[in-house]
Amino acid sequence: MKAPFSDILVKKFIKSPDSSGDPSTRKRYSELSSICGIFCNIFLFICKLAVGIFSASIAVISDAFNNLSDCASCILTLIGCRIAAKPADKEHPFGHGRMEYLTALGISAVIVAVGVKLLEESVNKILHPQDITINAISIAILILSVLIKLWMFLFNSGLGERIGSVVLKAVAKDSIGDAAATSSAIISLFLTQLTSLPFDGIAGALVSVLILRNGICIIRDTIDELLGKPADADTVQNIKELVCRHERILGVHDIIIHTYGPAKIYGSCHVEISEQENFKEAHDLVDSIERELSGKLGISMTIHMDPTAVNDETTDKYKAILGNILPDIDERLSFHDLRVARHEDVPCLIFDLHVPYELKMSDSELLAGINEALSRRGNVTANITIDRD
Repeated sequence: MKAPFSDILVKKFIKSPDSSGDPSTRKRYSELSSICGIFCNIFLFICKLAVGIFSASIAVISDAFNNLSDCASCILTLIGCRIAAKPADKEHPFGHGRMEYLTALGISAVIVAVGVKLLEESVNKILHPQDITINAISIAILILSVLIKLWMFLFNSGLGERIGSVVLKAVAKDSIGDAAATSSAIISLFLTQLTSLPFDGIAGALVSVLILRNGICIIRDTIDELLGKPADADTVQNIKELVCRHERILGVHDIIIHTYGPAKIYGSCHVEISEQENFKEAHDLVDSIERELSGKLGISMTIHMDPTAVNDETTDKYKAILGNILPDIDERLSFHDLRVARHEDVPCLIFDLHVPYELKMSDSELLAGINEALSRRGNVTANITIDRD
């Protein structure tokens, strides 16, 4: 679901809205989000603070200062994404894209700090409750603020999806949390008129906990990006399909993807090519695949060629043996880059073993199991390199 007027704002503010990989376009998206956020949050802060002071409601005052922290977050986003759009230089040869992640950390730190302070005030209000005053204008202003925050959630979610920005997605999460927080404040105002229980303080505490939860979730997601997450499954599948649709490519493995910001993606992989291929032709093929991956997926990929024996009786024999042995140990095991060498006239199988992280067996247990199974099929040894997924 799109936010109303979002397409109009995007067309008005951004010259090339579909060029999501262009740093300047990403900067314009972030600037649009920040400017809208600054205006909306300042407006909401002033309105809610007035309502909170009039009604003596800590829940509403907490919500008002939450909007003020959101305004600060928008300013941080504006600064951080402008830095992220800077081109590569001598000190930063891969660009400044990861500044988006650091900006998200700054936003989450502000959110957590506000949450802690408001929780302290809310607990104090529970212990020392005060009379609450409400009127129709106050309720109308709070309902309007919920609608504005829902619009901001849809707006920033849409922008975040367009350019794959963790910052804008973090801002969107914060907006939906704010809408829930204001809804809690509205409910608490009505409940305080019906009972002497300190619902205002309780609602303020719930709002504070929600703010803290959002901040911690953003910190966790951003740290995952900085430390390095597993490659997206769809991206890996797209790479495999694009590479393997070339008939002379016999297989692809050892795919590694890492990022220097959402728009700066690098990768490497190994492809299996018949050892009978002309080296220059195979090199030209790999070069063309690298360009294709860059043009279609936006990934700067380095491809390593692994020569593979094709229609070789000895190699095919041991491929079949390994194909029977590995499923008996675990059906998720697979192998690649099989070569058959000889040491003192004894066949030695040299190959890489692909092992999923979920498999609990240790490397030594795996090697022992495979070597034992091979020994039952004749005088053969193995030199195995284990690749965890």
